[in-house]
Amino acid sequence: MEEYKMRRGEHLSDRIPDMEATVEDYFGPITGTEEYNGNDLYVIADPDNPVFDRVTVGAIEYSSKKDKLALDIEERPAEKIIAEGLTDAAEDAVSAKNEFLLEATGRDAKARRDSMKRAVEDEPDEVDDV
Repeated sequence: MEEYKMRRGEHLSDRIPDMEATVEDYFGPITGTEEYNGNDLYVIADPDNPVFDRVTVGAIEYSSKKDKLALDIEERPAEKIIAEGLTDAAEDAVSAKNEFLLEATGRDAKARRDSMKRAVEDEPDEVDDV
């Protein structure tokens, strides 16, 4: 499960006031919910795009910091996608994910990658037990 933060000064609830409707627009009908870190996330067990096997998405609320967006997309293996001739659907899947994340976080793919790199660089080196 990946957690995405919003741009500075922005909040998830302002960017996506109706999470349920937005999720259904991008991924398909919601089939249930799943608990993650004390929050209920939406589950799409049969997404509209055939490349996706399952999508889990929703807001993660923290008491001491801004909410984050949680997103987990299970995709079918690339070999099966290619064998079934679903390359156009694969392109649509990438677009849907990136467009959803841009709408939700206000950050494009490059900004999200850069943020993740900084987060990894900021983590202290762990000492191995020898």
